[in-house]
Amino acid sequence: MTKVAEIFETMEWGPAPEDASKVRAWLAEHKDGFKLFIDGAWVAPTGKGMAGKASFDALNPATDEPLAKVATGSPKDIDKAVAAAKAALPAWSATSGHQRARVLYAIARLVQKQSRFLAVLESLDNGKPIRETRDIDVPLVARHFYHHAGWAQIIDREFPGYKPVGVVGQIIPWNFPLLMLAWKIAPALACGNTVVLKPADHTSLTALYFAELCQEAGVPPGVINIVTGGAETGEALVDHPDVAKIAFTGSTAVGRRIRQRTAGSGKALTMELGGKSPFIVLEDADLDGAVEGLVDAIWFNQGEVCCAGSRLLVEEGVADKLVGKIKARLSKFRLGDPLDKTIDMGSLAAPIQKTRVGALVEQARGEGAQVWQADVAIPANGSFYPPTLLTGVGTGNIAWREEIFGPVLSVMTFRSVKEAAQLANHTRYGLASAIWSENINRALELAAELKAGVVWVNTANQFDAAVPFGGYKESGFGREGGRAGLYEYLKPEKAWLDKGEVRLAAPARHGGEGPVPMSGIDRTAKNYIGGKQTRPDGGNSLEVLDHHGRFAGRVGDGNRKDIRDAVEAAVGAESWGKSAAHLRAQILFYIAENLDYRAGEFRDRLVSLTGATAKAADREVAASIERLFAYAAWTDKFESPVLNPPGRQLAISVHEPLGIIGVTCPDAPPLLGFISQIAPIIAMGSRCVVVPSQRYPLLATDFYQVLETSDLPGGVVNIVTGEADALTKTLAEHDSLDGLWHHGSAESSRMVEAASTGNLKRTWVNNGKARDWFDKATGEGPEFLRAATQVKSIWVPYGD
Repeated sequence: MTKVAEIFETMEWGPAPEDASKVRAWLAEHKDGFKLFIDGAWVAPTGKGMAGKASFDALNPATDEPLAKVATGSPKDIDKAVAAAKAALPAWSATSGHQRARVLYAIARLVQKQSRFLAVLESLDNGKPIRETRDIDVPLVARHFYHHAGWAQIIDREFPGYKPVGVVGQIIPWNFPLLMLAWKIAPALACGNTVVLKPADHTSLTALYFAELCQEAGVPPGVINIVTGGAETGEALVDHPDVAKIAFTGSTAVGRRIRQRTAGSGKALTMELGGKSPFIVLEDADLDGAVEGLVDAIWFNQGEVCCAGSRLLVEEGVADKLVGKIKARLSKFRLGDPLDKTIDMGSLAAPIQKTRVGALVEQARGEGAQVWQADVAIPANGSFYPPTLLTGVGTGNIAWREEIFGPVLSVMTFRSVKEAAQLANHTRYGLASAIWSENINRALELAAELKAGVVWVNTANQFDAAVPFGGYKESGFGREGGRAGLYEYLKPEKAWLDKGEVRLAAPARHGGEGPVPMSGIDRTAKNYIGGKQTRPDGGNSLEVLDHHGRFAGRVGDGNRKDIRDAVEAAVGAESWGKSAAHLRAQILFYIAENLDYRAGEFRDRLVSLTGATAKAADREVAASIERLFAYAAWTDKFESPVLNPPGRQLAISVHEPLGIIGVTCPDAPPLLGFISQIAPIIAMGSRCVVVPSQRYPLLATDFYQVLETSDLPGGVVNIVTGEADALTKTLAEHDSLDGLWHHGSAESSRMVEAASTGNLKRTWVNNGKARDWFDKATGEGPEFLRAATQVKSIWVPYGD
């Protein structure tokens, strides 16, 4: 036995194992295998799933030891679970917020009472160190249920006019099994939804134990259902027609497939996907603090973190010094038994993951990277991989471009803050980032330039139930946490009409098909791109008929090249998003003023084209002017709240412009439907490429003359006329668009969602339903402002 004196001589760490006897006893009680948790009871699977087997082994990745047999849910089991959730939905959604709060509070208390048990079980099943499950994961699980118990209590007062989305299918990953469960289930239940959750096949055990806690907490049968299994199980959940929403956390590749499978289904969708997060160190940073921040950013959880700071960008003058400090720190790293409280890093979650990480590192080496790995002891068994540093990488290297999802850090230098932002944003991902600097002005200046959903200043991997989390670009869409996260589990009580036309057919041409004699000088309306009237690229035009079928004029027949030119113009107007809200409000007021000056002209155009009465046309013009005033008012009042997560830190939940948004407009009402969509986009600092009403495009081409006299910078609003569905498909496929709002048929809505998967742009489609644009509750307001923005959470700690 080692003597104390000998320990002081060597200062070697001694083992500090966590007791796992209670967890192993629980596993022994289930030696015959786990069942599925459906409708408040344990149910045997009805068929065979993965590889034709009714169950699969849950393994301890640190030892390759089998822990338990887990049931494979089949599509029939998903049917049962969804049916149970659907049956439980009416009663649960009608339950008072207070009663739902009591259930969530009971879950939170049980998580705390069983915190050590859950921490040990998570470490055994996932391979992460007990220090992390004990001190980070499980406390955050309890925090999420406490926080959302509070939201349940006040949900009716804080979200008037909203209701639950319905049955929610939730698919979670293997890197934070229990925490991701809490992120998904807590807000769903607080809002009155019911849930069918599919855990990752590698790490299902804490979800199964959580089901037992749900029984003890008094969760009504059918409100929470947990179905284990593999990809086939998840696909059945995604495809199920009675599921109203899918919430997914996982890889970008799988996220694309889910977007494709749900296209046209009417399902709401939120996805938190992959990342390639930059960790930026300015030369004035506390370098020792930055090194410890890096440990938390990339070697926390073995680097198996979607927001891991896997790309180190360091200012050139301190690069060598910082890399030396990193190597010295990693040389002291301890890898070993995840239940040993003295280790720094545990095992990767599965052998297949270890193989994948190793292959990507070797590919990076082949592409020119210099590979340095800490010379530390690594257990012979299990899926352990050493902390790895890659230098000499370029922006084309696989390690810089693709998510490795392991303990691998790539290093690159920069010379200016501008260059740092450019390198940081040079990725298809946009989940998170970290900035280290002692100059808070420089740090916040850089934070504003980063295209990421989360920015940590002088810290890393901070999470809280009150602070929204989610990505930009191909890191997904939607937010989890806080008020923004609750909107993902609610829908307006009235948004779409049960009846109403979105697309109107042109009447039969009056007087046959012969040519129309010209009267006066020809005036064919052009496209409006970059603040200028431009002829369509194809050189063709389309005839516009009035309500009698008589010739009313011609507009350009836009094509793919016109859409491309319009998007390029919008890209060039990026500075609009950085303009002051007050300026944007002034311009919206000015647009309204100029429209009001020409109100009679627009009234007459509406009457002649649509056949509306003069009174009805006056009403539409007046509503359009009022809508511009409304969004001028909202411009500087859609606030970015300052949040107070636990600890000595603040989090600013910034509403940033979404970027470039494609818009396809309804045919009725042609002017108000057009203005109701471009106005919130202008207000929030985004830019748009608009396909106006195909039936009545002359209202939009008349309106660009109003824009030309209203000081709106070129490229903020771009208008391309033509065949709506063809142009919409081009918009959906364009990878420089950040969002697409579509009003058309159910089939064209399906096409938009399916075609948007190239860059996973945010889509907002009507699924063939009409909207009452005259109703202020459905035709304007925060729903449109949220669609025109994205939330960036900036964490700022304070104090020494």
